[in-house]
Amino acid sequence: MKKTVVVGMSGGVDSSVAAKLLIDGGYNAVGLFMRNWDEDDGGECTAAADWRDAQAVCGKLGIPCYSVNFAKEYRQSVFDSFLDEYRAGRTPNPDVLCNREIKFGPFASYAKKLGADYIATGHYCGILHGAPGGARLLKAADANKDQTYFLNAVRTEQLNGVLFPLADLTKSAVRAIAEKCGLPTAKKRDSTGVCFIGERDFKRFLQNYLPNKKGNIVDKSGNVLGVHDGLMYYTPGQRRGLNIGGVRGCGAGRWYVTDKRPDTNELVVSNGEGGELFSRSLECGPINIIGADGFGDKFACTAKTRYRQSEQNAVVTRTAVGASVEFEKPQRAVTPGQYVVFYVGNRCLGGAVINSVGR
Repeated sequence: MKKTVVVGMSGGVDSSVAAKLLIDGGYNAVGLFMRNWDEDDGGECTAAADWRDAQAVCGKLGIPCYSVNFAKEYRQSVFDSFLDEYRAGRTPNPDVLCNREIKFGPFASYAKKLGADYIATGHYCGILHGAPGGARLLKAADANKDQTYFLNAVRTEQLNGVLFPLADLTKSAVRAIAEKCGLPTAKKRDSTGVCFIGERDFKRFLQNYLPNKKGNIVDKSGNVLGVHDGLMYYTPGQRRGLNIGGVRGCGAGRWYVTDKRPDTNELVVSNGEGGELFSRSLECGPINIIGADGFGDKFACTAKTRYRQSEQNAVVTRTAVGASVEFEKPQRAVTPGQYVVFYVGNRCLGGAVINSVGR
């Protein structure tokens, strides 16, 4: 008897091809579209169009397609934390939490009600089942599309029975398959932006939930250079939107954000050589290790603090409250609230939330 796999259909080309590959592999595929945000709450949303595309793809493939609304769960498990982090002056990454709290949580539970033996998504990553200590998360063949960074917080047990059909494919190969099969999403462009905000104006969206609290823009000596619109709108390394271009400073370059001071509501900037942006170490929360945790209190690995960053050599030392990470070379714009993600070879070990930065 064929095994049933419930595929998370996003309305994009990646999940479309994932479903096609599973059907070709002999599975009984079922499409499931998640609505994680109320469309009339916070402005325009692409959910309706994505749902139509998901239905069109499933119709083309001859498989059933269902829709489920996880907006309540999303708000409680992801969005409330997102707002709390911004209130604290940090920069969160809700896409990471969405994977752990929604896609591999309520989604997986709902899929079982539909008779799922497995669940699958269109993520670009690999998985190894049957390894000692549980499933292991592996990097994708397409290094430019690898999405293990966004899966670093998923727990080992959540990956049991999960399939990633795109593990060995490049993005160009995925589009070629979609075109060859005549899938309606073959030429649909990739979505960008935060998972629930999409391509809406981020500043305008955030204003619906957090009040503006203007404050001073200062240099490292405390000299007032201008006024910011609210600390939540800025992140270390940011150059645009400061509106202090005509103010002279000690350096010759453009002004950029180096720090945020929630206690005084000050945004710290510099136009020097950029040394203030670089750090050799960071402190993070408890590490979520995916698979067997046999790494001890201190281990060497590679790590990155941003999705598009290349992996950097690092040494991790566990502490009573998390871990300290020492990099071989100084890293630019390490941002509290974001994630540091660890790798050994082709394996993604997992990750942790960055709490503070060392200089």
